[in-house]
Amino acid sequence: MIRIGCFHAHYSNIEYIDKALSSFNVELVHFVDPGLDRIKQDADFSEELIQDKIKAALDWISRCHVDAILITCTFFTSHLPESLPYGIPVIKIDDPLFHKMCQLDRPTTLVFTNPDTVEGTMRQLTAYADKAGKEISVKPVLLENTFQLLMQGKKNDYIDTVARGLTHMLEENPRQLVFTAQLSMVPAAQRASKDQDFFIGNHLDSLSSYLKEVLNLTPVNASRNTR
Repeated sequence: MIRIGCFHAHYSNIEYIDKALSSFNVELVHFVDPGLDRIKQDADFSEELIQDKIKAALDWISRCHVDAILITCTFFTSHLPESLPYGIPVIKIDDPLFHKMCQLDRPTTLVFTNPDTVEGTMRQLTAYADKAGKEISVKPVLLENTFQLLMQGKKNDYIDTVARGLTHMLEENPRQLVFTAQLSMVPAAQRASKDQDFFIGNHLDSLSSYLKEVLNLTPVNASRNTR
């Protein structure tokens, strides 16, 4: 059984990963650290501090007998140090999303709720597309004053507000191709997509198939049948 260490900035992301990988023979070990999001407005908050804190957390996770690390927070992935010498796969939650966006190769709106992830995510998306040899046209859009609802523990209010924002965007321009940029936005994306009968890409759409390929995961039933 493959053991994946999942690094989250908020506990609410745990259920999404559990559900996405429930059909595979994996053990998920969850690590949650909301600290960076709570101190990012401090005067001494810096890129060096961010990277040091993330690196320290990843150092600890890598020592906890895991076979791979999945980073589910786009704030963490957007500030990830370039060199990570762990000898195990370190997978960013954005990778399956970027892969899907590059495959579709159409002008796209990428919607955020956390303003502190926009610049880093767009930078990493550009680098990903360049490495894949793709020219992409992506416009970032921020749903302002929404992310604090999640950080205040108002999860249902957050989902409702984000779903309304996405619905409004689709009503204004039903031809646009829309993706959500954060794992926390998945329920809102799924609700708005269903209500509008329109595709809205989100992190969970291709996560399980991506991890199955990258980590060579086996289905639970297949594992039981070999016993």
